[in-house]
Amino acid sequence: MGATIITTEDLYQFKLELLDAIKQVLQEQNGTPSKKWLKSNEVRELLGISPGTLQNLRINGTLPYTKIGGVLYYDYKEIMQVLENNKIRNGF
Repeated sequence: MGATIITTEDLYQFKLELLDAIKQVLQEQNGTPSKKWLKSNEVRELLGISPGTLQNLRINGTLPYTKIGGVLYYDYKEIMQVLENNKIRNGF
């Protein structure tokens, strides 16, 4: 069994990979997906809505989307912006 030499570059690469993994875990714990674009089933799960409700949000223009080859994609930040813009505040 031969000896393995670990270089400074190896340690640096390991550090970057570890930081990326930690960042992804933290985002998932905070409810923030680790990716920018979500598919319909992910959006329904995120918002707790039915397929019909999601379709209505698309049809009436409430929720922007992108369609590529029959697959619908939604930008996570745009979903959050729609929620924020439609927040109802009591006038008290």
